[in-house]
Amino acid sequence: MATTATNKELETRRTVRPVGNIWEEEGKVMLRLEMPGVTKDNIELRIENDQLFVRGHRDMHDEDQSYVIRERVRGDFAQTYTLDDTIDRERIDARMERGILTVTLHLKEAVKPRKIEVKAR
Repeated sequence: MATTATNKELETRRTVRPVGNIWEEEGKVMLRLEMPGVTKDNIELRIENDQLFVRGHRDMHDEDQSYVIRERVRGDFAQTYTLDDTIDRERIDARMERGILTVTLHLKEAVKPRKIEVKAR
């Protein structure tokens, strides 16, 4: 027999988890996470040892609504990213703009690609 889950049952199964992308460009690694409904005041970024911790909370301001469908939920989230030894721990920047958190992880100078000039004899 097939059963249909209620909104409350579905909500208890869901977690708040930002989705995003990571890429490398011009001597830095970029991490971009989509966080609709999250403000910069509800985000904590922390580095411990070789881990970058991203923690936060999404509030919903319409909790008393009676929903037909509710796909966005409130709650806490936490994600951890392992940093290798190429990342300069002292040069990490973060910016929140229009629900998107962008974290810039600069590479250490020694590991940045550099062009070698070829000389003629």
